[in-house]
Amino acid sequence: MPAHHTDILRLNWMAAIAKLFTAILCRSILLTAALGSSVSFAQQVTDQAAALYTPWGHPDLQGVWDRRTITPLERPERFADKAILSADEIIAYERASAARDDGRPLDFARSGISVHDPADLDYGSTVLATGQTSLVVDPPNGRVPALTDAARARIAAQAQAREGRGPADSWLDRSLTERCLTWGVPQGMLPQAYNNNIQIVQTPNEVLILNEMVHDVRIVPLDGRPHIPAAITQWHGDPKGHWEGDTLVVESTNFSPQAEFQRSGANLQLVERFRRTGPQTLAYEFTVQDASTWVQPWTVAFPMTRTDQPVYEFACHEGNYGLKNILGAARVLELESTQSQ
Repeated sequence: MPAHHTDILRLNWMAAIAKLFTAILCRSILLTAALGSSVSFAQQVTDQAAALYTPWGHPDLQGVWDRRTITPLERPERFADKAILSADEIIAYERASAARDDGRPLDFARSGISVHDPADLDYGSTVLATGQTSLVVDPPNGRVPALTDAARARIAAQAQAREGRGPADSWLDRSLTERCLTWGVPQGMLPQAYNNNIQIVQTPNEVLILNEMVHDVRIVPLDGRPHIPAAITQWHGDPKGHWEGDTLVVESTNFSPQAEFQRSGANLQLVERFRRTGPQTLAYEFTVQDASTWVQPWTVAFPMTRTDQPVYEFACHEGNYGLKNILGAARVLELESTQSQ
């Protein structure tokens, strides 16, 4: 074979070896980078999962959570048996709600809270992320169950006992909410016209739930202690907590009759559930039961969203001044009635 042919073969062979070596080197670099990326991603996932638990191993529910929504408590008649809205229905509902000029959501009746500027209201502008047509998820019709005969009789007896009395003979005739004492439980946990944040703080043995509305605070023990004696009642009931997997369950009894919820009585039993469903979401659910008030138990469920906004003080000064005016006006009306006789 001519010498120059041999040189050409040798060069081709060396080029092939070099090309193969380069390919192997490149694949090695890519594999190393991929493994590094995988390890980094796996570490991020691990870190995020670990962040959902406290140092002592409980699911971490801590932080400030926002419950604003224009979804009403009960399902509007317009949706009949429709539990979940479609994407188009959500858009239409939110637009119709935004068109109201009083700052209130589409299917909210005007509340007892009056404001000069609708912009002061803070219901939010969106329905629940779940697309629910109501906060009530059970019964399936999305409505609060009917009152029992016993409840109607109790309400009638209360009305009769007030017969001959004015609605403002005393500050005791006014509700705890109007007197700026408490929004109550679970009423205070429902989406409101404003002050829709709650803050949760945890220790190994307690969970603190701070409600921005009327600065209500509940300290929930987790140590298995029994409920207080039945003769002792409290505005927020007597809460006791425990963990069921990743869900915090808070069971409350011993409610004061003064702190009625949706016409409930002293037999109210409340079970709340809190569960992290993601880095930015907290699922909240409660079931209320009072056989002397409703024909069946009922359940509310909705998600809350983590927020970096602070929890502000709710001083309720206007309610304190308002109560003075309510009682003063009642005395004036009584005097006018006496003079006209």
